Amino acid sequence: MTEATAEETAEENGEKKQDDRFPSIHFTDAQAGSLEFPSSKSRSYSYFKPAKLRATMYEDVTVDVQPDPERYLSQGWIYGFGDGPGGYPKEWTAAKSEVWHDFRDPNQEWEQTIYRNNAAVVRQVQLCLENAKRAHAYAGWNSAWTSFVARNIGAWMHAENGLALHVFTAIQRSGPTNMINTAVAVNAAHKMRFAQDLALFNLDLSEELEEFDGEIHKEVWQSSPEWQPTRRLVEELTATGDWCELLFATNVVFEQLVGALFRSELVMQIAAQNGDYITPTIVGTGENDYDRDLKYTRSLFRMLVRDEVHGEANKELFGQWLAKWMPKAVAAATALQPIWSQPAEKPVTFTTSCELASQKFSILLEELELEIPKELQS
Repeated sequence: MTEATAEETAEENGEKKQDDRFPSIHFTDAQAGSLEFPSSKSRSYSYFKPAKLRATMYEDVTVDVQPDPERYLSQGWIYGFGDGPGGYPKEWTAAKSEVWHDFRDPNQEWEQTIYRNNAAVVRQVQLCLENAKRAHAYAGWNSAWTSFVARNIGAWMHAENGLALHVFTAIQRSGPTNMINTAVAVNAAHKMRFAQDLALFNLDLSEELEEFDGEIHKEVWQSSPEWQPTRRLVEELTATGDWCELLFATNVVFEQLVGALFRSELVMQIAAQNGDYITPTIVGTGENDYDRDLKYTRSLFRMLVRDEVHGEANKELFGQWLAKWMPKAVAAATALQPIWSQPAEKPVTFTTSCELASQKFSILLEELELEIPKELQS
C-alpha cells in the first residue's frame, strides 16, 4: 500500500488529519499519578504514618509540608544558601538522629493554635488589668512590694524579650524538620507575648501608683549586681550557634534553674502575702507557656537519647552541654539571692526556693535519661 493510499484510508475511517504546522501534543502520563498502589484511589491516603490510628489536623498541616531529599524530594534541595548547604542542613547541630521527622509536638501546635491560644491569654491579661484598675487593687500594696515589682518583674521582662527575639526566633528556622521549627516558633511567640504582657503591666502600674518607678527596670537590668549574671547568661545564649544546644541550654537548664526559680519559687509564692493578687495572674501565664514549651522540649530530647544509632552519643553530648551551662545558670541563680530579702513579707527563703528548683531540675534530667550532676545529688 502506498503513503497516499494510507492517508486516504485514514480519512475514510474518520481519523482527523494532523496539522503539520503545530507540534503534536504528547501526554506523558506523569508516573506519580498513574501508578497503582494500595490506597492510591483513597481520598484519605497519607504520605506519612500518623502517631495514632488517624492523622490529626496538626499532623496534616505540619508533617512533610517541607519535604527533603530523604523523603519524597527526588531531585535534591531546590534552594540553598550562598555558602553551600541547601534546605535544612543537619550539620547545624552536633546532635544526631536517624529520623528527625519522627518528632511530634505533644502540644500539637500549628498556625491556627498560635493565634487561638495566645488570644485567650491576652483576653485573660486584659480583663485582669482592667478589673485591677477598676477595683483599685494596687492601692493596698506596701512600698517594699511596689519597689520589688518595679525593679525585678521589670528586669525579668528584658530576659523574656531577649530569649524571644534572639534565641527562639533565631533558631526557629534551624531545625531539620518543619515539625521542630513550628514548635520553636510557637515558643518564640510565647516569650514575645509574655514580655509584652509585662510591659503593659508596667505601664498600668506607672499610671496607677505615683511611687511606682516605671523606668527603673532598665537600670536594674543593665547595672544592678544581682541581675548581671542573668543578663550575661542570656546574652551568651544568644551567641550560641548550635540550635539544639541553644534549645537545651535555654529550656532545660536556664529556665529550670533561673526562670522557674524566679517565677515559680519566688514571685508566685510571695505575691499574695504582700497583698498582690494581680502579679501572679500575669506571671502565671508565663509559667503556663513554659510548661507547654517544656513538653515539646522533653519530647524532642527523649527522642534523641533513645535513638537506636546515635542515642548514646547524644547522651554524652548532652552531658557536655549540661557541664557547660549548668555552672553559669547556678551562678546567675545565686546572684539573685538578695531580691528574696526585698519584700516586706518573706514567706519563703532563698535556700528553700533553690532546693525546690533543684529537685524539679533533677526530675527533668531523669526524664531525659541523663546523669544527675553530683552538685544536685543530696
